[in-house]
Amino acid sequence: MRREMDELFGDVFGTGVLGARHRGGFSPAVDVFYETPPGPDPPRAVVHAELAGIDPDEIGLDIEGRELVIAGHRRPADAEAEGRVYQQLEIDFGPFRRVIPLGADVVAEEARATYRDGILRVELPLVSADARARRVPIEIPDPDEPGR
Repeated sequence: MRREMDELFGDVFGTGVLGARHRGGFSPAVDVFYETPPGPDPPRAVVHAELAGIDPDEIGLDIEGRELVIAGHRRPADAEAEGRVYQQLEIDFGPFRRVIPLGADVVAEEARATYRDGILRVELPLVSADARARRVPIEIPDPDEPGR
């Protein structure tokens, strides 16, 4: 009867005959915090992303203004799953793209990323107040100079 209902209504609740969720990608969990390391290093934004089971070569990082974009793809754990009947299926796979807003300007050229034990750590040095402020000198043209 369940199969007949799914066929009739087109599986509107997103569950298949076996109750599995639709696989169209996922959004990894992230933590964002700010820290001031000891020594001369500037304060920084730090992003931790939970990306267990993802090949680091499948992960892309981009900094766009005050946003960090993490994108990639998690492959299914077992490509030979055909013919299996799952009781439970919770590990999401497929493409992902996560845009993380940052609360401060960062120095994109000095960003560093490491991947260990399924956690991606991205460190983004903050732009110092000195780097954002710049005094602009006012030029006074010579009145005797032609063309001005």
